[in-house]
Amino acid sequence: MNKKLIAAASAVGLAAVLSAASPAVRAAEGEPQMEHQNWSFEGFFGTFDRPALLRGLQVYRTVCQACHSLKLIAFRNLEALGLNENQVKQIAASYEVTDGPNDQGEMFKRPGRPSDHFVPPFANDKAASAANNGATPPDLSLIVKARDGGADYIYSILNGFKPVPAGMKMPQGMNYNVAFPGHQIAMPPPLSDGAVEYADKTKATVPQMAHDVATFLAWTAEPEMEARKRMGVKVMLFLLVLTGMLYAVKRKIWADLH
Repeated sequence: MNKKLIAAASAVGLAAVLSAASPAVRAAEGEPQMEHQNWSFEGFFGTFDRPALLRGLQVYRTVCQACHSLKLIAFRNLEALGLNENQVKQIAASYEVTDGPNDQGEMFKRPGRPSDHFVPPFANDKAASAANNGATPPDLSLIVKARDGGADYIYSILNGFKPVPAGMKMPQGMNYNVAFPGHQIAMPPPLSDGAVEYADKTKATVPQMAHDVATFLAWTAEPEMEARKRMGVKVMLFLLVLTGMLYAVKRKIWADLH
């Protein structure tokens, strides 16, 4: 009986060792390797880093928007990043928006307005799939909410492109990425050092650009986050004051009975 218990314990111990295998072993098995970052917007009092948001917008417009849409964000929403009305109008006007029909019943193109949403790079999902070897690039508006790991997932994917390990066969059109489940991703590496010339002269390394665009996409997924947190602080302060008042009233009412 004791031998059976020892064998069972050994099996449990072996399972624990295997589950705590090194990152190299987990990578070989296809498990995604997530890299956690310290984000300014984390925590109860967290807020978005405005310079990072503007740099992330620049990365999206320079690199990401060639394949990925941002359908849920209107140009006027960009004022929350610190842009003024004229800057927003200039960004909107740099896009061509399909409008209509006109008096002749025809659709027409016009410059974008602040009330318009970001223009998708493809007419529809079929066109997007055909232009990307059968893989449809996802809309990025809510991608941080839609993926486990959130902003860490975006950052890790953008930094996770590596040479294909020896002995591993990759299907045609696929790329090796340590942060993607199965390590096979259709998207080629989108970032390279110096791909963007930041307006604030920040050095545009791949980790820097990945961090900035992940911050920007965290904002697109939850642009009301800061307002929600401010409201939460106000509610907590109100409850603290109310609790103090109720305690004082209770002491006053029951004072004569003590």
